Formats: sequence, structure tokens, C-alpha cells
Amino acid sequence: MPHFLIKSENIANKTIKVDNNDLYKHIIKVLRTKIGEKLLFLDENEIQYETRLSEINKDFFVCNIEKKYKSNRKLNIQLYIAQSVLNSDAQISSIQKATELGVKGIIPLYTDNCTVKESIIKNKIEKWQKIAFESVKQCERADIPKVFDCTTIDKVIKDFEQVIVFAEHSTQSDFLTYIKNNKIDKTKKILVIIGPEGGFSEREFEFFTKNNLPLITLGNLIYRADTALTAALTTVIIGVNYG
Repeated sequence: MPHFLIKSENIANKTIKVDNNDLYKHIIKVLRTKIGEKLLFLDENEIQYETRLSEINKDFFVCNIEKKYKSNRKLNIQLYIAQSVLNSDAQISSIQKATELGVKGIIPLYTDNCTVKESIIKNKIEKWQKIAFESVKQCERADIPKVFDCTTIDKVIKDFEQVIVFAEHSTQSDFLTYIKNNKIDKTKKILVIIGPEGGFSEREFEFFTKNNLPLITLGNLIYRADTALTAALTTVIIGVNYG
């Protein structure tokens, strides 16, 4: 069951009053939720509320709180993804999957082989943030990832001490081998970089080498960029926690 995001200011006397117009339309008009049915809510303090709809009015509804608790549905590492912007459907899929996998931030990259114009990317950030927001509700995450403004590889690495580049060519090792020889600090931000469908350019590979950034392989297969994102993030999450 998806949960819905509310503000703690809407909570009083073991009830939640929802007067947000969009939320009201979605729950009452679109989902046609009836009195007595269960609804899940999450506030900005990451408190989950199990409720039942008890009252429907013209422009608000009320739910009785049956149970509340601190949500643990979030990643236990500070993982960020920076990926070269993809064409529409693949980009949306990447944002959805990154959100479902728990990343703290999604950073659109403009790379040498990026097929989307930089001017177009700038106008998409708000839309991509909404897509992440909707994905949070579907997977019941306790926190909301931020979609950052588009940037370049040389700029983004300045904000991270731990950077991992997944690339299909010129790779140095697989991730499990890498972390055996290189300690990953779970308390610090980890940045995963993924390239476009056409891969990174020679200039970008030279940049990675010059800046001592690890080039990690996902195996012998060549993935679509949005599939590579899912595989890379899953590899890092499992490797850092269990490797």
C-alpha cells in the first residue's frame, strides 16, 4: 500500500486532518477511498502513521491514527548517483529506480556523449523531482531524494570524498575486489557515476585516470544505461553492507 506525505502540523488528538487539495482529490476522488478504509501517512520527521478514514467533508477529510512509529524504510548509507542524462523514457526509469533503491540524491550529468541538449535538461529538473516524489510514495520510503541541477563530472566530484565510476571499458576491477582493497566509509557520502548509452569519451577516461577515480566493471555484459544504474547501485549497496 503506498503511503502519503503530510505535515506534522496536520496531526492533533490522534487524528490527521488532510486539507491539501491535491491529496484530497487523489485519495477521495481518484482512489475513491471510503470511510473505514486504511491509509498510510508519513510526516517530515519520518514518522509513519497507520490510520482509518473516519470523516469526509467538502474540502478535507479526517483519519483516526491507530498506530505510529519511526519509519526505517531508508538506506543506511549516504549514496548518490550522478548519471549522464538519457532520453525521456530511460531518464524517467532511472529516476524511479534510483529512488526505489534509496539514493539520497540524483545528479544529472552533461557528458561528452550526452544526447540531450543542456538547455532542455535545465527545464526538466522540476519534473524529475516530481517523479522522484511520486516514487517515494509508491515504495514507502521515509525520506525524499533531491534531484540536483545538471552539472559536469569535473564539478560534481569536488563535493564527494568517495567516488566510484562504473564503465564498460578500461575497467580496473569488479566492485567486490575493489572494496577488499579500499575501505568505504559508510558515514561519508558515496557518489556513483554512470555514463550515457554511448559510454564515456576518451577525454573523460583520461580525466578519471588523472584524478585517480576507480573504474569498476559490472561484468562481461553491456547494459543499457538505465539498467546499468540499477545494477551499479545494487552492487554498491550489497558490497558496502555485506562485502
